[in-house]
Formats: sequence, C-alpha cells, structure tokens
Amino acid sequence: MLACADVYLAEPMSDLLAALFRLSLLLLPLAVLADGAVDHERQRIRLTLSSEPPNLNSTVTTDQISSFVLSHVMEGLLTYDASNELSPGVAERWELRQDGATFWLRRNARWSDGKPVTAHDFVFAWRTAVDPKTASQYASALYPVRNAERINRGELPVTALGVEARGDFRLEVTFERPTPYFLGLTAFFTYYPIRQDFYESRGERYAADADDLLYNGPFVLQRWVHGAHLRLRRNGHYWGRDHVGLYEIDIPYITTDTTAIFNLYQAGSIALAPLETETLRDAVRLGFTPKLFLTGSIYYLQFNLREGRITTNRNLRKAIQAILDPAVLVNKVVGLPGNLPSDSIFPTTVKGVELPFRTEYPAPRPERGLGLARHYLELARQELGLERIPPLVMLVGDGPRANKEAEYFQQLFARGLGLDVRLDRQTAKQRLDKMSRGDFDIVAAGWGPDYDDPMTFGDLFASWNENNRGRYRNPEYDRWVEIAATSPDPEQRMRAFAEMQRLLMEDVPVLPLYESGNVYLQHPQLRGVVRAIFGGDPNLRYAYVAGEDE
Repeated sequence: MLACADVYLAEPMSDLLAALFRLSLLLLPLAVLADGAVDHERQRIRLTLSSEPPNLNSTVTTDQISSFVLSHVMEGLLTYDASNELSPGVAERWELRQDGATFWLRRNARWSDGKPVTAHDFVFAWRTAVDPKTASQYASALYPVRNAERINRGELPVTALGVEARGDFRLEVTFERPTPYFLGLTAFFTYYPIRQDFYESRGERYAADADDLLYNGPFVLQRWVHGAHLRLRRNGHYWGRDHVGLYEIDIPYITTDTTAIFNLYQAGSIALAPLETETLRDAVRLGFTPKLFLTGSIYYLQFNLREGRITTNRNLRKAIQAILDPAVLVNKVVGLPGNLPSDSIFPTTVKGVELPFRTEYPAPRPERGLGLARHYLELARQELGLERIPPLVMLVGDGPRANKEAEYFQQLFARGLGLDVRLDRQTAKQRLDKMSRGDFDIVAAGWGPDYDDPMTFGDLFASWNENNRGRYRNPEYDRWVEIAATSPDPEQRMRAFAEMQRLLMEDVPVLPLYESGNVYLQHPQLRGVVRAIFGGDPNLRYAYVAGEDE
C-alpha cells in the first residue's frame, strides 16, 4: 500500500498554525492533560494521526493511514496474531489447493449490529472490488481469483468471479492460476467483507462517516470529526472481544509538527510519539528510551512515463539516477537511525528461498557521478531537441521530513544538473489524488508491503497495476511478474524477482531511496503493542494498559 508518514503524525499546518497549536497545548485545561495518555481502569489510550483516513472504503483505499484504522475496525478471512503470523480471522479453518481454496467461517463472527458475517459478504465485497465501475486501484490484488482480471477489464460480468458462497459459512474460491501466497492476501483490506444491504443503503455515502460503515473487527469507529478527531471503541459483537485488551483508542490530535507531538508525549497526553532527528536528541537528553522498528516500507522517486511528459526520456532519468546517492540522502539529510539506503524496490525484510531476498540476490548498483550525470543530461537534451530542459514538477508531501528531502532534491538537481525543479507540496489526500491522475513529472512516494511475499513489491510496476502511478510499461517486466505469480518453484520465483530488480535499475521508472525505520517513544504502561510490517501498523488489538505497579 502507499506508504505515508508515521500513523502518529498528522495533517500538516502552516508555521503560524503550528505555533498557535503549540501555544494551545500550554493553555489546555489541566483536567484535559491529567486525563492523559493512558488510563488503566478504563483501558483507554490516546494517540495522534498524520492525517484523517483518506478513504475507509476497503474496496478503493490505498494508503497506510486508512489501513491502520481499517485493520482495527474490520477483519478478513485471516488476520495477524501477536507474533505477526497469519492466524484465523472470520475463517476458523481453511484448505489451500493448487486450483483454489475453501474457507469455513466461524458462526460467532458478527457485524457491529449483531448480524452474522457470512460467506455472501465476502462474495459481494470481492465482486465490488473488481467491478470496473468501482475503479479500485487495488482490483489487481484479486487477479489470482478466476476471471477477476477479465471482469475488471469489462469483458465478463461480476457474477463470473471465481468465488462462491456454499451456504452462509463456507466460501469456495477458484484460482486463475496457482497462488501460493493467497492466504496472505485474504488478510489484506481489499479482501475484507462488506454486507450488501448496508452498502446499498448508504449509496455514495458509504464509508464517508462513522455511521456510514458497518464493522466486524475488534473495534468500531465511534466518533469521526473530519480533520480533527477519531475515537475507536471495543466492538461488543466481535467474536474475539474477550481477548481485546483496550476499550478505547482516542485520537484527538492531528498535526505533523513533531515538536508539538513530542511536547504532547512529555505532557502525558499521548501514548506513542514518533521522533525525528531534532526530537530524538531532545528525547535522549531528557532520559527517554526510544524504540526502533523497521517498517518494511520502501521510499522512492517515481517518474511519470505518460505520453507527453519529458520524463519519458530515459537519459534524463539516468542523469537523475547518476547524481542521486541514497547513502548521502539517508546519512546527511534524513539523519535518523533505522533508515537504510537502498538501490532496490525490495527491502531487506523480504524473504527469499532460505535467506533474505537481498542476500540471495544483491541489488545491482547503478553507476553514479557528476560527470556521468551531465553526460546523460546532454544526451537527453539532444534527443529531445531542446536547448534547455524545461522546469520539472515534483509532487511531494508537506510533512517536516518530506519538506527537508524535497528541498535537498531541488538543490541537488539545480546545482549539479541545472534543472529547475518546482515543488508541488500537497496533503496526503490531495497528493494521492494527483498521483492517481498523473499530475506530476516526479513524485516522492513510498510503498509498504500488503502481504508476506516479494510479489507485494514486484507487481507494483506491472503494466496492469493501477498503483503503478508512473505508468511504466515493459513487456519483459510483465513476463517476469507472470512467472513469479504462477511458478510453484521457489527458486524460479526468486530469479524472476531478481530480473525485475535488474530491469527497474536499467529502465529507471523509479529511483529507490531508502527503507523506512521508525524511531518512537511508547508509554511504559502501554503493553502488547505489535509493530506490524503487514496488516496495519501499529497493531493495537493485543495492547493493554498495565497498572502503575506492573
């Protein structure tokens, strides 16, 4: 899924608004601050978010913030346990075969209105996701299911999808091709159930507000003041409610101001706080003990290869590749522990046959250097028949780190190559919209894994994937994706991913920058938090507030 800033950060503000926000914290009534970050008796915690969820309709959402919320209020056939392993969700057992899968649903799974979750709810949701009228950018996640791709292209009706309810509590899935990683897909939000009668009763309002969603996960969204406040409450109808520790997850603060977030943590108002370079120094100086988590997300620059864009010129992209060194970016600009420079779209957390994929298949390193970069730029100028490369628009986020990185790129490309790069700073929701419409020359983006298989990164740049925002198209790349998707041989699959890795380095549709690591603070009474590479991070379904003496 599209990687965003930390889920504890929030919608960015101007400098003036940020200053006023910090001042408002000082003026908060003491009773509010005393109510605080954690409450043992009420089993309540308080957090911040980097923005409100851009879209909580599971058939069309694409981002990590929405995934965080959805993973707590919804549940698929499978889910992730406290060890980050796949475990039973709505399905209590299953059988995976070469040609398909059977899932037996638990009879005590309930929607938040008390009605049972049935196999029909999965059939409806999956058909909705592949329906071309839905325009889901994640429809391709369902392509392993028989006829999904042809339906999504408008060639077959949605009723031809290879999923069938055999009664209320048995779901039969027929594969288009063998899919050894299918169980991991069933825990992903595009595979979540939706109840047809509720969906149709809401029409275009579905998922627009807290009352416009029906929940089957451990929590319900009890309050949603757009752009300001979310509150999750334990779902009394959830089948596993006795194993959910928290009663309430309150999110009353929305800001990207990392100093304000750190001040909130110091004041005892929030239970988790991400740290950037400056606040990390302050935290250590004040005696706090930071934690580190490798997110499994990869950050990169992506070029727009749509017709008419100057970034379709490969030598221009090679010039930028040759001048940009990820190690310099990470060590001198990001400057935060846990972020790893990368020349590959596959992070080090991806598994290979026996060892990590990047250990078995090291990423090829492109040639770099100022002279080489200028050579490629001159070739690009000649091929394009231009005296000078016109200004390039770089679409970026507007959080503190995004601003720092964007200004570094702007200065590097101007000083080294004489390129005029104009920054288009946008909030998370607006940036997603512009990426989808192709309204950029270069976009600073990121991708977090959707499931535990290299394919979650590999097919991102397949020609048919709507999340391929730059519209990279290479038949050879698509062929390797097909081999990796269909081969039962693990070694052949990994070789296919290695070929994808090579092609991305040679064609330069994307410039990998770094793997993301989160440095953060966690309240000592907050226990059981699972930092999750898959399935929504952080995973709070196993969290609880311990007593002060525990």
